[in-house]
Amino acid sequence: MTILRYLCILLLASSAVLSAGAAELHVYAAASLTDALKEIAQTWEGASGHKVRFNFSASSTLARQITEGAPADLFISADQEKMDQLQKKGLISVNTRLSLLSNTLVIAVPREGGVRIRKARDLVSRSVGRIAVAEPESVPAGIYAKRYLQKIGIWEKLSGKIIPTENVRATLSAVESGNVDAGIVYRTDALSSKKIKVAVEISRREGPAISYPFAVLEGASEPAAARQFLHYLSSPAATKVFARHGFLTNQP
Repeated sequence: MTILRYLCILLLASSAVLSAGAAELHVYAAASLTDALKEIAQTWEGASGHKVRFNFSASSTLARQITEGAPADLFISADQEKMDQLQKKGLISVNTRLSLLSNTLVIAVPREGGVRIRKARDLVSRSVGRIAVAEPESVPAGIYAKRYLQKIGIWEKLSGKIIPTENVRATLSAVESGNVDAGIVYRTDALSSKKIKVAVEISRREGPAISYPFAVLEGASEPAAARQFLHYLSSPAATKVFARHGFLTNQP
């Protein structure tokens, strides 16, 4: 199905909803998805007539907000654990849960004057001081980074160098500003910045298994629009946008 045909079908399918008034959809999504989702939503809004309001943050923060009753219609987490927590509490519509995307980690340094790092184990070098990592006990990007560094046996050696940040975008900002010597971020975040360079790419085979689950919330105020948007997020048109931003897709 061509993108144009898909959008035409989507527009026709939404006509009945539009006659009753456009929905305002509240989507809580992992910070690493910011650029891709904004681009996808712009196209979907034009076709459907609905509006998407994003809340981008660490998945742990978003899951907590949803648990506390925040008005979310759709949740997109950067790991399975946060979605599992909401599912156990009966807060998601289980039959809508999909795992659409994956990612990889990279070690990033400032583009100008950054330290030389050729492999992950170089992080223990004396030339590398502060290393930014999203909060390693709760934020998915930090949890993934910690697991990888433990796997290669250097996490404990880096304990005095690690600077925890609020989320992966905060880690990226710390590297961009030069406030740290290096940071571990998703490859997709590194691709979004011209102020950093990738020193080390951690392959999918060597790194942790990264998965992004999507689900409509059980208490969604706009369940029909949320399901429609989720359907579009798994479409060929959206998949192309995710891929262009560097995400690995789990859809055929």
